[in-house]
Amino acid sequence: MSAQPSSFASASAPFTDAFIAAVESAVARDAGARVGLHEPHFGGNEWAYVKECIDTGWVSSVGAYVDRFEKQLAEFTGVRHAVAVVNGTAALHLCLVLAGVRAGDEVLVPTLTFIATANAVSYCGATPHFIDSNLGNLGVDPARLGDYLREVAEMRSGVCHNRRTGARIAAILPMHVFGLPVDMDTVAAACAPWGIAVVEDAAESLGSYYKGRHTGHSGAIAALSFNGNKVVTTGGGGAIVTNDEALAKRAKHLSTTARVAHQWSFIHDEIGYNYRMPNLNAALGCAQLEQLPGFLQRKRQLAARYQDAFAGIEGVRVLADPPWGQSNFWLNAVLLEGTHAQRRDELLTATNAAGLMTRPVWTLMHKLPMYAACPRMDVSVAEDIEGRLINLPSSAMLGAP
Repeated sequence: MSAQPSSFASASAPFTDAFIAAVESAVARDAGARVGLHEPHFGGNEWAYVKECIDTGWVSSVGAYVDRFEKQLAEFTGVRHAVAVVNGTAALHLCLVLAGVRAGDEVLVPTLTFIATANAVSYCGATPHFIDSNLGNLGVDPARLGDYLREVAEMRSGVCHNRRTGARIAAILPMHVFGLPVDMDTVAAACAPWGIAVVEDAAESLGSYYKGRHTGHSGAIAALSFNGNKVVTTGGGGAIVTNDEALAKRAKHLSTTARVAHQWSFIHDEIGYNYRMPNLNAALGCAQLEQLPGFLQRKRQLAARYQDAFAGIEGVRVLADPPWGQSNFWLNAVLLEGTHAQRRDELLTATNAAGLMTRPVWTLMHKLPMYAACPRMDVSVAEDIEGRLINLPSSAMLGAP
């Protein structure tokens, strides 16, 4: 391992060494090998299915694999309908459109999230209204959300408005961070008195469960992602999942440029989006979904190994399943505590220098220039999390026996 940077205090060197040793123990890497943060694994029918698309010429957004992927996804998650789209951001955007979010509205968004959550709100001409998270599972804090809504919200003619800005508060986008399920029932209970629509950002939670059901069931509609670094990948892709048949039909219509079905004419009855997933991507996804149970098993094995590896190291808390659900452990994460809470950047430098890819959580949304002026509640917990969270290597195959 390379020498520690001069900024490392001598007192922190044993802790840093112990941290690196714990990660190495969990991932069981070959000597000298570099370990990525989250890498895809193609060990099934990916090549055969993609080759069939190429051989038959069905490579675009019309093809048997798109329908098959949607059917497999609905069966796995237990939802009635799945609509495959080009990426998770497009799925979020359409979810908000389908939930009735309009230009000038506000949407409650955790400031601790990936940029796509906030951007999808902006695509609607609406404004992200940032809310805080909790230390337990990094998701929306329902109790504090309820208190905040009683402070900032008011009903006008049966519609919830922000009493400070005057804008309608149309929806909330709770996000299952790193696959850790949010306590959705309490979030919904906090929003129900105000008529705020619940749209789940389930982008990172394929294979996560809340109270025995797959994520995506708690609101009217939810979004998934199949980016290259997700548990299952289609290269780039996403999906809208819902139990509402009317919403599913409208999602498919809007995602296919709102074209009215006809053998040869091109009639579009409203503004739509070219968001449908291509058959090539869906073929890859079908092969990946066939392997999903094995991926999830290995990821849970890896998460257990991290728990064991860090068990004797004071000042490190490995994030685990919340009491109400089961995570897919898309990305394993630790929170630094006590005297080590300020050593995030030291550890990021040391682990990456040692060939172990780690990273911090995303920059909080309210700190980004385009969102700095957006309304927000006190987000001190999210700011605390941001300063001391580290993501660890989490590829499914690292959890293989």
